[in-house]
Amino acid sequence: MTERDQRETRERKGLIIVHTGNGKGKTTAALGMLLRAWGHGMRPCVIQFIKSRKGRWGEIKAAERLGIEWHRLGDGFVRRHGMARHGMAGHGVARSSDPTEAMDRARETWELAQGKIASGDYDLIILDEFTYPLKEGWVDTERVVAWLGEHKPSGLHLVITGRHAPAELLALADLVTEMGKLKHPYDRGIGAQAGIEF
Repeated sequence: MTERDQRETRERKGLIIVHTGNGKGKTTAALGMLLRAWGHGMRPCVIQFIKSRKGRWGEIKAAERLGIEWHRLGDGFVRRHGMARHGMAGHGVARSSDPTEAMDRARETWELAQGKIASGDYDLIILDEFTYPLKEGWVDTERVVAWLGEHKPSGLHLVITGRHAPAELLALADLVTEMGKLKHPYDRGIGAQAGIEF
């Protein structure tokens, strides 16, 4: 390790960052940080709680080409409130077609995330859509906050995305951004666009 690397390691303060709110851009903003970190030679990891293991979105393809570690353990959103015809995933809190299976998967994914976080092997970890299992009570928020306070390495940047971030998580975070929707093409019946939504 060079002297500069040692200095940057000493100076780095690992942040807990939350992107929440009803507007588009929470995961997109997190992926921007991922790309920036990768460009600095940092070791990133993405763990997605809701998106299906079978999905082949643009970011998945890019991560494969770049060699970025990426885990998807969810079963996707159930389309509801008429949003499916616009290509928009569930409105509000995510609901699974099989809540018991979704709960089991969320807990399994949190166990994976705990191992990755505590390992010290990463500089930036994204927990995408983690707020949904917290909101549903599939994973206990107070225990998550307590665990992070005890086990998150001091130099690790942790990014958490999703609507309805619980107050306890917001209190723990160093940086919180709330995405607000002013206008969206879905409102005019324009479906999801490759390279923009997926």
